[in-house]
Amino acid sequence: MSQTIAFLPPRAGVLSQRAQIITDLSALLPDGGLVHEARELVPFETDAYVAYRQLPLAVALPRTTQEVSDVLRYCNRHGIPVVPRGAGTSLCGGAIPQPDAVVLGLSRMSAILDIDLENRVARVQAGVTNLSISETVGPDGFFYAPDPSSQLACTIGGNIGMNSGGAHCLKYGVTTNNLLGVTMVLMDGTVITLGGKHLDAAGYDLLGLVCGSEGQLGIVTEATVRILAKAEGARPVLFGFATSQEAGACVADVIGAGIIPVAIEFMDRQAIEICEAFAKAGYPLHVGALLIIEVEGSEAEMEAMLAAIVTIARRHGVMTVRESQSATEAALIWKGRKSAFGATGRIADYICMDGTVPLGKLSHVLQRTDEICTALGLRVANVFHAGDGNMHPLILFDANNLEEAAKAEEAGNEILKVCVEAGGCLTGEHGVGIEKRDLMRFQFSDVDLAQQMAVRYAFDPDWLLNPSKVFPLEGRPAA
Repeated sequence: MSQTIAFLPPRAGVLSQRAQIITDLSALLPDGGLVHEARELVPFETDAYVAYRQLPLAVALPRTTQEVSDVLRYCNRHGIPVVPRGAGTSLCGGAIPQPDAVVLGLSRMSAILDIDLENRVARVQAGVTNLSISETVGPDGFFYAPDPSSQLACTIGGNIGMNSGGAHCLKYGVTTNNLLGVTMVLMDGTVITLGGKHLDAAGYDLLGLVCGSEGQLGIVTEATVRILAKAEGARPVLFGFATSQEAGACVADVIGAGIIPVAIEFMDRQAIEICEAFAKAGYPLHVGALLIIEVEGSEAEMEAMLAAIVTIARRHGVMTVRESQSATEAALIWKGRKSAFGATGRIADYICMDGTVPLGKLSHVLQRTDEICTALGLRVANVFHAGDGNMHPLILFDANNLEEAAKAEEAGNEILKVCVEAGGCLTGEHGVGIEKRDLMRFQFSDVDLAQQMAVRYAFDPDWLLNPSKVFPLEGRPAA
């Protein structure tokens, strides 16, 4: 598969000056802040999109915003590409390096700088893990809402780059809905501040532009995020259906009725079996599809919402309804769901897609996904955020079988095209990276892409930040 991925050709002038670049950057980053020996670069050769591996020129590990600024200013002056990296959990190849690029990792910038409970905000460095914010404010009755499956490892900087979501984004929104401000360093080393503790600011919404920009407009070093008060109670409930189509139709009707649970997660039979074998969460194995629907609030509020959801589910032939009976059982239910990607990796290689579709088209797209994979002789496990139509089909294959690997890639591309044709989009939270880069023309016209690239050019006119990602390599403005 890696042979099908095109990158911009390495800059010969940069490669020829590698020794001098390493000397200069080492002076800017004391205390072992520059990694450059080949064996030490191996952990940075790829991210969670393992179809491509390439050692970078070097890896910079700054500790402060000023050090980030110094590195970017130097790289900009010498025309050296820079690839920002958080925890490396990107599923679309967003942090995969190039041989002429410096990877700028933010793992050392992992401090929680300020917790303001009165104003319900936290200010953190970009290398802070997603889960650590909730762990810090949890004893005071608060939490940080976006919760990707990789929340134990993924960092806030990466979450901002990809506009990450998670199981509870149905009610609380994705990263952009919970982000109030950032400190960001531009490619020329300029440090800017966007937003802050306040809810809104005059002028253009540059913060909204930065969130989801995949590290191409600047490198975020600090973020101010919302923290929310925990609900009085929460209860996940399992709903089993005979088919994926019935489960998908139920989701559409729940949302269509104006009911907004905290989360609606979907698993088909393949995913149920995989996750149950790993987590022993008590998922029903006799059903064709499973919904995990979580409600929250007071006991009366939860009972009323569940009663309404059960009524809708019965109209779609629900086979089983089971409420969690304890905090331990609730934790197991979520352990199974959040372990889905890792559990699947135990039995096969897979590609995880990230298309988003209107809820009314969910059943249709699920059916087409199954048809596409079956026609190519592949298995697929569907597990995703059903409440907002963010699909994550896991296409199973053998990476050692080149023909099968090519079929898996073909299946992924066809599924994403179906999502777009259904009125959806190529990505809901994983980003474009290199995985969906060449499908951008399928969703956007040349005019649309040119306008987006003009914005990118305004921030980084030499296209040095994450240069081979997001936009098709052909048709770009000259750097």
